[in-house]
Amino acid sequence: MNTISCLLLCVALAGQTEDAAADQPAAPEKAGQFAVGSKAFTESVILGEIATLLGREDGYRVQHKDQLGGTVVVWRALLRGEVDVYPEYTGTLIEELFKEDHLQSLQDIRDALARHNVRMTDPLGFNNSYGIGMQEKVAERLGVTKLSDLRNHPQLRFGFSNEFMQRSEGWPTLRVNYDLPQTDVRGLSHDLAYGALVSDDIQAMDVYLTDPKIEALNLRVLEDDLSHFPKYEAVYLYREDLRQRAPRWVAALEDLAGAINRDEMVAMNSQVEDNRDVSEARAAADFLTRKFDLHPVVVDEGLVSRIARYTRDHLFLVIVSMTAAILVSVPLGVLSSKHTAIGHVILTISEVIQTIPGLALLVLLMPIVASIGLNAVGPWPAIIALFLYSLLPIIRNTYTGMRDVPTSLRESAAVLGLTPLAQLRLIELPMASSMILAGIKTTAAINVGYATLGGLIGAGGYGEPIMTGLRLGDPYLMLEGAIPAAILALVVKGVFELAERFLVPRGLRVSTAA
Repeated sequence: MNTISCLLLCVALAGQTEDAAADQPAAPEKAGQFAVGSKAFTESVILGEIATLLGREDGYRVQHKDQLGGTVVVWRALLRGEVDVYPEYTGTLIEELFKEDHLQSLQDIRDALARHNVRMTDPLGFNNSYGIGMQEKVAERLGVTKLSDLRNHPQLRFGFSNEFMQRSEGWPTLRVNYDLPQTDVRGLSHDLAYGALVSDDIQAMDVYLTDPKIEALNLRVLEDDLSHFPKYEAVYLYREDLRQRAPRWVAALEDLAGAINRDEMVAMNSQVEDNRDVSEARAAADFLTRKFDLHPVVVDEGLVSRIARYTRDHLFLVIVSMTAAILVSVPLGVLSSKHTAIGHVILTISEVIQTIPGLALLVLLMPIVASIGLNAVGPWPAIIALFLYSLLPIIRNTYTGMRDVPTSLRESAAVLGLTPLAQLRLIELPMASSMILAGIKTTAAINVGYATLGGLIGAGGYGEPIMTGLRLGDPYLMLEGAIPAAILALVVKGVFELAERFLVPRGLRVSTAA
């Protein structure tokens, strides 16, 4: 299952739950430190880098939390104070975040934002509205030049991003407004849809007007002859209090009004997506140099340094979640083996948790994490999700190992006068240790894989290059995360096999191997 597609779908489920968390006081930030957020697509990341570099040029310590998922995730992060600035589009504000307010003008948007203590810059200078794209040769063959022409071709297969499938100005209203008859319409990752379009698995998809793939793949963007799609003028949103905390930075962001035209934005997008050696930060720095004669310092991180950083962050997610899971699961497994009714409830709850899709659990945990004062953008939702997923295998193996202890040994221990705690420590846990460790070993290996989901919410780890590679269509970048993750899973498995030599009695190891 494609991760970005699932996340955008899960955001819709989490949006209402996050309302309560968003009303909580903003998370405290370290003095003098600021954060820029961006969504999980190239243009948003580049605009985030431009804002980040401008802040650093003015002497502020600014961190870029990139690729944070969809609109709701980044918007809530702004409200909670986990980011101070992020790039947005007027169409998204009108059609998604404030769709119930029926906003019409920029002033309407500003008034709506002010109720949340958020301000908006003037438009940056380009419109990145939605469009519907087809292969030029297919559109030419069918005689399709505008959206209303699609009515004559009910057999066409459409593939839209999952967000577009849900948005108020997306497929549901597009179909109604244009009276489109197509029924073979599927949701998939926006990045993967281009490949499906080129291979003719689908014949039309949603595109962004500043996407360089339109030209690179020779796509025809159909005329919106009923003016269905609103304008998506790029802006920056920032917290009201940023005017007092970083006035020079706010002034620099405001000065970007009208400074980026469509061709410049397309060129920056193309620079990143067509050249795997050019980062979003480098493209942003080049733009600032050309446009404003600024010379921001961008240090391109080497491969070894990147993998070391990914490994450090990934190990943090795995070690913290696994340690907590072991400390909780083993006692719960022992309790379950001692009390059948309680054990049934514990196992049932842990089984239900295991059935929740990983991305849904991750996103739904974000408002809960925020409500207890932790950052919802970062490692904590990922750690809690990994902890919850680790419960069932360890509880079940502990339960099974304890139940397999021969009754004769328990009776002999009771006859010898051993207390229940002594029986547990000297007989039952040693006898069950092989089974318990097997559950922990299996869980740890799976945990390493699941931890890649942290790349979707700024938690770092091996998921970061995987998500970036998926977004850029760069398999080499994806392997930068996938291969170390596979190696780490094998290392973790080996560590626990080594630990078995010290934790499991020799006789039990021999009998288990036999």
